[in-house]
Amino acid sequence: MELDVIRREDPEVADLIEQELHRQQNTIELIASENFTSEAIMAAAGTVLTNKYAEGKPEKRYYNGCEVIDKIEKIAQERVCKLFGMAHANVQPHSGAQANMAVFLYALKPRDKVLSMDLSNGGHLSHGSPVNFSGLYFDVVSYGVDENGYIDYDEVEKLAVENKPKLIIAGASNYPRIIDFKRFREIADKVGAYLLADIAHIAGLVATGLHPSPAGYAHFVTTTTHKTLRGPRGGVIMCDEEHALGIDKAVFPGTQGGPLEHIIAAKAIAFKEAMAPEYKEYCAQVVKNSKVLAQTLIDNGLDVVSGGTDNHLMTLDLRKIGRTGKDIANLLEEVHITANKNTVPNDPQSPFVTSGVRLGTAATTTRGFKEDDMKIVGKIIANVVKHSDDAEIMAKSAQMALELCQKHPLYK
Repeated sequence: MELDVIRREDPEVADLIEQELHRQQNTIELIASENFTSEAIMAAAGTVLTNKYAEGKPEKRYYNGCEVIDKIEKIAQERVCKLFGMAHANVQPHSGAQANMAVFLYALKPRDKVLSMDLSNGGHLSHGSPVNFSGLYFDVVSYGVDENGYIDYDEVEKLAVENKPKLIIAGASNYPRIIDFKRFREIADKVGAYLLADIAHIAGLVATGLHPSPAGYAHFVTTTTHKTLRGPRGGVIMCDEEHALGIDKAVFPGTQGGPLEHIIAAKAIAFKEAMAPEYKEYCAQVVKNSKVLAQTLIDNGLDVVSGGTDNHLMTLDLRKIGRTGKDIANLLEEVHITANKNTVPNDPQSPFVTSGVRLGTAATTTRGFKEDDMKIVGKIIANVVKHSDDAEIMAKSAQMALELCQKHPLYK
């Protein structure tokens, strides 16, 4: 990575960037919402496009000088629509949360009812958490998962009939199983609700046919462009033409000012990369790695929510052995693995402590990890959970992790 230009101007920041590169290179990244972009995507995010203000839509801007910017944004729109089989896309949202905010602004009025997955059961802050705008300004009813860790669609339907929500959200930040978008749409139609599919985590799997698509079922589809999609940090909203004008207005001027056109260019590159055959192979490997990691944890006597995974993530359930997610996540970092503490269904601990750790395989797969590597990763995690008080085992686990990092170098 080229740091010379930054170092000439600001050596302090350059040193910190270099330290972060070193951390990433020597860490097994299991945070399910993180990934590593291509160097082309990083390069695009650092171009002269950052200099241009471009409020409005292509060919309907509030500033002059947007002729080239318009072409770039149109390419991004066209590519993402083709990738997901949708009619219209707005690629300006700065994040998935802001994409969701724009849908709320367009589809709802304050205090309208929303039915979404409870945060502690795998939902997302922007789906109605009481500390988020979505929970502060709208009346939210939550569904969860059953005792086996699966969505109970009959319970979702019952809640919808009882509460008559204006919007139903299908999607999660921590759900390891297939989401039935068709069933969600049937429920939405029964009560006259809009359906929002938030596919931020599974976007790459949806794009490559490894998870069913919400296209044709959801009125609105939101996603981030990082995570499994492996692009820059940002968001997208997709919808039918019927809602296009309203969604565009909800993004600007409704919830944002000027779009980040350098990031939109990076998004366009990510969408092109996601159309390549190699990307489908990558996503298939992500799922294989995830299943192997989950099974390795189970084989080592640990519990995984729902007993496994269908996608890129899983949650280690620590209740049986009396450990907390906060402690285990911190201990994993000592052996060069980053993961995040996460609640499990019916968690007795607070969200700041938790009884679980969320694990994902998108980033490790980008580095080239295969099934045998994930078995080693699973063994390291089991060592940390069971033997964190044994200095020799912890030191050996740290060495095993570093050896895997050296075997699969990042940004050589």
